[in-house]
Amino acid sequence: MRNKVIVIAGPTAVGKTELSIRLSKALKGEVINGDAMQVYRGLDIGTAKIKPEEMQGVPHHLFDILGPEQSFSAAEYQRAVREKIYEVHTRGSIPVLTGGTGLYIQSVLYDYNFSDKGKDDTIRLQLEKAHQEGVDLHKKLTELDGVTASAIHPNNVRRVIRALEIIESTGMTPAELKSIQTPEPLYNHELIGLDMDRDLLYERINKRVDMMIEEGLVEEVRGLYKSGIRDVTSVQAIGYKELYAYFEGEITYEDALDRIKQNSRRYAKRQLTWFRNKMDFKWFNMSENREKKIKEIIDYLQEFGL
Repeated sequence: MRNKVIVIAGPTAVGKTELSIRLSKALKGEVINGDAMQVYRGLDIGTAKIKPEEMQGVPHHLFDILGPEQSFSAAEYQRAVREKIYEVHTRGSIPVLTGGTGLYIQSVLYDYNFSDKGKDDTIRLQLEKAHQEGVDLHKKLTELDGVTASAIHPNNVRRVIRALEIIESTGMTPAELKSIQTPEPLYNHELIGLDMDRDLLYERINKRVDMMIEEGLVEEVRGLYKSGIRDVTSVQAIGYKELYAYFEGEITYEDALDRIKQNSRRYAKRQLTWFRNKMDFKWFNMSENREKKIKEIIDYLQEFGL
């Protein structure tokens, strides 16, 4: 029990939160946030953050730990989650790491060393200046390393700059730099991946966005906008950046909603591709008989002594 970790991952809207609660109640687990955007206070509706009344008494960790103006790197996340995993183990419980941010989850489970390799302040400052001058850095990254570029949204300027900084300072792509670290697993972990027939998943995503609007997403984002939150990671989240563009008069309200749905669907596709290619999950299709599938997952984990 001491070194075991359960991971629940998959695309947005597939049902990770529901499963995390059911597993935690069945196996004496505690949920740890595996979503890069749910660490921020004030980003509740748009990130589909679990509500207190939905937790059913299950302890939840690393939600709402930062203000929306703050930054949070993969290295910082790695340290915070490993501390929580240790705390959960000391209570005789099982950590249930749940979310859709693949790199963050992977960084926790394996002995990745976020060192100073590939860091060069001069190069980074030059890249930041180029961005301010209107240079399309994502296009430049695509030309140098199409694989890395395809995994980074063009609006995530910080990650684009970091990737270019690594390439220009080491002559290696981020993947090549990572590969020489030969990471080893730190925990006895079980990886549960949730999937769904594509049309059904996209339908669920569209309905979720409609529900978010009904619950007050526009008002939530407007509050951040009026408070002066700008040019930070938190408001680059899907649902926030599109409404910011609407508030700025760049697009219509209808266009903003269409883009939220479209970008959510594209993100779900990228998530599935990442998880299938980067980590060895046991996959469960949640399209039908969800109750039966949840019981199957619990039985599967209990076979491993969880």
